Amino acid sequence: MSKISVSNAVAILKKGQGRELKKGGLWVYDNEIDKVEGSFENGDIIELHDFDGYFMGYGFINVKSKIRIRMMSRRKENPVTEELIEKRIRDAWEYRKAVLATNEPINELSCRLIFGEADFLPGITIDKFSDVLVIESLALGTDRMKELIIDLCKKVLWEDGIEIKGVYERSDAKVRELEGLERTKGFIGKEFDTKVIITENGVKYYVDVENGQKTGFFLDQKNNRKAIASFCKGKKVLDCFTHTGSFALNCAAAGAESVLGVDASDLGCKQAEENAALNGLENIAKFQCADVFELLPDLEKKGELFDVVILDPPAFTKSRASIKKAATGYKEINMRGMKLVKNGGFLATCSCSHFMDEELFLKTIADAAHDAHKRIKQVEFRQQAADHPILVGGTSSYYLKFVIFQVCDEM
Repeated sequence: MSKISVSNAVAILKKGQGRELKKGGLWVYDNEIDKVEGSFENGDIIELHDFDGYFMGYGFINVKSKIRIRMMSRRKENPVTEELIEKRIRDAWEYRKAVLATNEPINELSCRLIFGEADFLPGITIDKFSDVLVIESLALGTDRMKELIIDLCKKVLWEDGIEIKGVYERSDAKVRELEGLERTKGFIGKEFDTKVIITENGVKYYVDVENGQKTGFFLDQKNNRKAIASFCKGKKVLDCFTHTGSFALNCAAAGAESVLGVDASDLGCKQAEENAALNGLENIAKFQCADVFELLPDLEKKGELFDVVILDPPAFTKSRASIKKAATGYKEINMRGMKLVKNGGFLATCSCSHFMDEELFLKTIADAAHDAHKRIKQVEFRQQAADHPILVGGTSSYYLKFVIFQVCDEM
């Protein structure tokens, strides 16, 4: 097992700094720290004190990162030990069992088991796909503990009769380089078939944990897929940025007359077709490899209209600096989508960037409706699934906004 490395070093905040931390966040930035007293290695657990010596908590330090300290504990009597890590994992699993009421056998349940800061384990994400775990490690401190965290996850799940047959690491995101870490992927432990079958909302999927996007499947949209599917019986549906067909197949399974799923990834479309065949929905759900930004104007020129249009694009911004450009992209795609909705039909649209906050996202959609000469009625506003909890004060944990609108022609 990985060891937890604890140093006697103490980081001291500048006067007036640590504002995010004091609001409930877990990050301390490099420009907020006055000095660090004592010796340490990057990734070590150290103490954090306010400018006046007040104890603020324990966290791991990395001088290569702008996020200089990621907090693990806020109480003096709660140092970072193996017992604390196990408690965090146990609490995370008990939370999932409480909020994910399901008729599925618990050993077949697929969910986000660990969601980084929101589960007080900064920088690490673990998804459970049936009996497989997929880990994404993005911060040095928890990266050094990942084998310990994995072993403790297996222990906690085993107590509920769940045997994990394999673990795959997808720590291949570019953001790792900001921590001074190399990008990596591969098996942790014994090898297994990386094409895993899961069931969600009664729909089966092949999840490619080795080559799929992120960890292989976007579990955060589970309830949103079910929500929009309820509008689709007997309807003609367009699903943009379909990935491996999850929204499309929920709509088809709910009785849609026809579904067209579109994605720029040829691999994604092929996987979507496989998933359609797996569910016997290949005659209802069809998939096309195309650039959505180019296809929507073409469909408009041809006079195509749909009862339901779904927009689930990738994050258009991953930094505050590019918000304005991202808003332009969201406005464009929503305006194009609205023009393809029949009068009285429905648009489901979302943003998965936490930098694109609710207010700006809704304003951008309103601007798109104005330019499209449409009137829209908000039917439902939703967020990420409950296994991706939102830590109040930890702004990065709230990222997914999902809205259903009825779209009407101008009066």
